[in-house]
Amino acid sequence: MRYKFITIEGNIGAGKTTVAGMLAKHFSSKLILEEFADNPFLPLFYKSPQQYAFPLELFFMAERYKQLKDMLQSEDLFSNGTISDYLFIKSLLFAKINLPEEEYALYQKLFDIINPQLVQPDLLIYLNAPVSKVQENIRHRNRSYEQAIPDEYLLNVHDMYMQYIKQHPVRTLMVDMTKLDFVRNPADFQKLLDALEEEYEPGINYMKL
Repeated sequence: MRYKFITIEGNIGAGKTTVAGMLAKHFSSKLILEEFADNPFLPLFYKSPQQYAFPLELFFMAERYKQLKDMLQSEDLFSNGTISDYLFIKSLLFAKINLPEEEYALYQKLFDIINPQLVQPDLLIYLNAPVSKVQENIRHRNRSYEQAIPDEYLLNVHDMYMQYIKQHPVRTLMVDMTKLDFVRNPADFQKLLDALEEEYEPGINYMKL
């Protein structure tokens, strides 16, 4: 595998975990998945965002840090590569959307302390899916607390990711998910595998369709 540490990112319901799992299986790589189900504040947040946003984001950041820190200490980190379904910066991006200004300022101070300690990915794969498609995926996976997520919130998440990617020299492979289905169409997944054989410069690179 050309890139030893690959991170998959995208909107809620974009297919990050699925794609990460498929790539890890194909390359026999170590797989790191976000343990969102362990966050006790997640269902509460969707019911009362203002009340539970700060503990939600703090819990997520702590868990992501622990996972990635453990990965950093692993001896077999780069044996067959590592694939993750989240980027640590998402902690800060979601906090910026969900937290009021004062709480976000405190959150950012904590983030800035621990972020430099973590390994950064060699390649970020961004699954760029329209809101209509992620809403369809959200309905299909049928997590009760996600079913009422408004389009506006998903658009804010997308815009926040795009702003970050454009402003930071992250080596990014942008994948247009409008017509792709990696699970049902092996030819689509092969396109992604072929794209991962290419050498990319820092910044935004687009997968050929």
